Amino acid sequence: MRQCESVTVGRAAYRRAHTLPPVARPWISVVVPAYNEERGIAATVQTLRDWLAAQPGQFELIIVDNASEDATVEQLAPHLDGDQVRLVRNDRNRGKGRSMRRGMLEARGELRLHCDADCAVCLPSLPRMLELIEGADVVVGSRLAPGASVGRRQPLRRRIVGRSFQQLCRLILREPVTDLFCGFKLWREEAAVEAYSRTRLDGWTFDAEVLAMARALGYRLRETGIVWKDRDGSRVRMAHVLVPVVRELLAARRHVRREARRQRGSYTTPVSGNQPSQVRDSASR
Repeated sequence: MRQCESVTVGRAAYRRAHTLPPVARPWISVVVPAYNEERGIAATVQTLRDWLAAQPGQFELIIVDNASEDATVEQLAPHLDGDQVRLVRNDRNRGKGRSMRRGMLEARGELRLHCDADCAVCLPSLPRMLELIEGADVVVGSRLAPGASVGRRQPLRRRIVGRSFQQLCRLILREPVTDLFCGFKLWREEAAVEAYSRTRLDGWTFDAEVLAMARALGYRLRETGIVWKDRDGSRVRMAHVLVPVVRELLAARRHVRREARRQRGSYTTPVSGNQPSQVRDSASR
């Protein structure tokens, strides 16, 4: 019951906000979830801000800190201005999915980019994703799709385990996207609000649920290969999480189906003139 109430309140607030007089809004919001990212978060934010500042129009960069236990917040402090670059902090560790949901629903941009803390390397792929969003509602960056340029790869064992797990998740949710968990996804505002406000998974498997939700609601998804470089280390031990994750995804499948029955049809809204007519790919220079 509490979940239903929170979703209803969130949608009501969204509708009220859009009945107010029009104000200048960012053409894009970039949402970066962070947990114990002290080693690289400052460089990621600097790279993202420099790229965004080189484009015409307003932008918004939101870092959602999931109660980091290291110096992540201290590393971010010099880069924050409270307006274009701002920090949102969870009171305790609430999971990556909850953090992304919060960031996406607090964002104001007509386009909303999910960018993991290690995904600044993917920026050269963003201009192509901006082209594709003109004919889609969600563009999913992929390490597996044609056109992907993967630098340093994961060890073979991790690749085998990871792809097998991806296949299992796709099978459970009947989701055609091949790379569910790549942390570089571009959303239209409406698709992001409608999908994220309906999801329930708070952990790292949220990607699978939110993409399945968007498709079930009638939004158009495109997958495209991106530039990618794997980083060392993994916080997930598949043998320890497999059974709980399968249970989560089975519950998510039932939830997605219920939501789809409640609201059928496509909700595609053209991106307005706030989007720059020509994006300069400064990250690749």
